[in-house]
Amino acid sequence: MDRAIDLRSDTVTQPTDGMRQAMLNAPVGDDVYGEDPTVNRLEARMAEMLGQEAGLFVTSGTLSNLLAILTHCQRGEEYIAGARAHAYLEEAGGGAVLASVQPQPVENEPDGTLDLDKVVAVIKPDDFHFAVTRLLCLENTFFGIPLPLHYLTNVQVLGRQHDLRTHLDGARVFNAAVRGDVPVSTITSGFQSVSACLSKGLGAPVGSVLTGSREFIAQARRWRKMLGGAARQVGVLAAAGSYALDHHISRLSDDHEQAERLAELLATVDEAKVHETPQRTNMVFVSFPSDQLTDLRDHLKERGILITAKENPVRFVTHLDVAPTDIELTVQAIKNYFRTGGA
Repeated sequence: MDRAIDLRSDTVTQPTDGMRQAMLNAPVGDDVYGEDPTVNRLEARMAEMLGQEAGLFVTSGTLSNLLAILTHCQRGEEYIAGARAHAYLEEAGGGAVLASVQPQPVENEPDGTLDLDKVVAVIKPDDFHFAVTRLLCLENTFFGIPLPLHYLTNVQVLGRQHDLRTHLDGARVFNAAVRGDVPVSTITSGFQSVSACLSKGLGAPVGSVLTGSREFIAQARRWRKMLGGAARQVGVLAAAGSYALDHHISRLSDDHEQAERLAELLATVDEAKVHETPQRTNMVFVSFPSDQLTDLRDHLKERGILITAKENPVRFVTHLDVAPTDIELTVQAIKNYFRTGGA
């Protein structure tokens, strides 16, 4: 096999030839001075797409979420997030360590939502013994599941009722929009800030855009500078993001179809239990016999198929570098593994 079939994540995508050409030809300037035209166009375009006033190009979703926490909250205040949300669990505690903002986790429901009654229950009263609850963070998609639109409306109502600002970690928000067949602004416009990633399903090599009001973005820009996130001729990277917006949004449906096909085929493997979901995007979660995970991973790796199999469920992620034949080859390799008794 000439190339690996990499199903670990949609972060592993390679820039396409067209994207590389766009990067090569990008007009650039000093973004710290606000003079990079390619960055400026991307920021304005993303803000418009997401129904926000302004945008800020940053290196990663982790930095984008941290800037949102820093900008929305003062030291000693609090943000609410899902107990399994990336912004709480998998960003090295940046909100607490660097922003001095206390996280208040709430257990995610199976569909990724937070029970709003439970959210209300953890909002702190106006008492100097407690941190001020300032921000509610959601993630969309959540483990590949789009959050329901009616739920997002209810979140905005709750935010207004309790004087909570709302932030959306939209790491895969374009997947949610394509799966729901709605403009992405239908999902994002009601939030005070949105982080949208360009380097996952959209296939750019790096970058996220944080959006919000002009005042919010001006403050976030100052925090970005303090954290060392300001860059100079960064238009070479922003060009990849713009190319992705031009060419890679509608094709996300291909990834969703591939994931559905993968789920269907894996369901024919006796040793595989496919976790069902009402709205699948580009992720399939599968449980295998736990004592077989390491050997199964190694078996697939020897055949050029990469998965992460530390524990159940195992996550398979489809993306623009996964071909239909790759799905067939992967399932056949899994069947062969179990047919030969794990040999």
